[in-house]
Amino acid sequence: MARTLKILVVGAHPDDADFQFGGSAALYRRQGHQVRFLSVTNGSTGHFCMGGVELARRRAEEARRSGEVLGLEYLVLDIQSGELEPSLPYRKMLIQHIREYRPDLIATHRPCDYHPDHRYTSQLVQDAAYSVTVPGVCPLTPHLSETPVIVYLHDSFRVPSPFRADVVLDIDEVVEKKMDMLHCHTSQMYEWMPYNGGYLAEVPDGPDARREWLGHRYRARDQQVAEEFRSVLLRLYGEARGTRVRQAEAFEVCEYGAPLTADQLPILFPFF
Repeated sequence: MARTLKILVVGAHPDDADFQFGGSAALYRRQGHQVRFLSVTNGSTGHFCMGGVELARRRAEEARRSGEVLGLEYLVLDIQSGELEPSLPYRKMLIQHIREYRPDLIATHRPCDYHPDHRYTSQLVQDAAYSVTVPGVCPLTPHLSETPVIVYLHDSFRVPSPFRADVVLDIDEVVEKKMDMLHCHTSQMYEWMPYNGGYLAEVPDGPDARREWLGHRYRARDQQVAEEFRSVLLRLYGEARGTRVRQAEAFEVCEYGAPLTADQLPILFPFF
């Protein structure tokens, strides 16, 4: 019998993990694997007319409800968004979280990104990658015997290097679960991001109309991923299925984690 995997997705804000790993999380949960989403900041600056305590609590509740969609654990650290730094105290905090959870696979942002919170979250994971195995670092938290495999979440940034898809997952059968998770993040999907992006007037009234609008808007992003990395889908799933995939999520292996070998691929990504 295959062992139960433990997947840790480290995002900078509540909803980051949902955007880039929501479909994959649904695939893992459907097979009975454990998934934990960890938001390094509390998202307390992500709005145009509210913030601080009120917004942080609201976003933590949105994250909790999102986690309930798949029955996964969604943790939000109480660090002010926009103020994250790749500091030693935050690195130790992340080392302790990784050691406590003992994940088989970690997913996080790439270090090249428009948002400093994303960049610094990535750096913190990278800086923790080796130290999680060093007994003298955070000595009261038992160290790991080896660094987990680490993958980067997909993005479209091209400088200093474009995203390289090493693993691409077919999420067609679970994409609506992903949309249901995003739908829980009301403050972001229907307020802050539309305001910041200049399309607030497009957001309909009422939860049903909003959910339909959200699905139409954000499924298109996953469709673009499938088209861009079609060759990887064909290699991993074979021509018959790889050709049919319409929505996908993609990941790039981080060289600071353990190598993703040919033997490890079907163990850590048991979907092919």
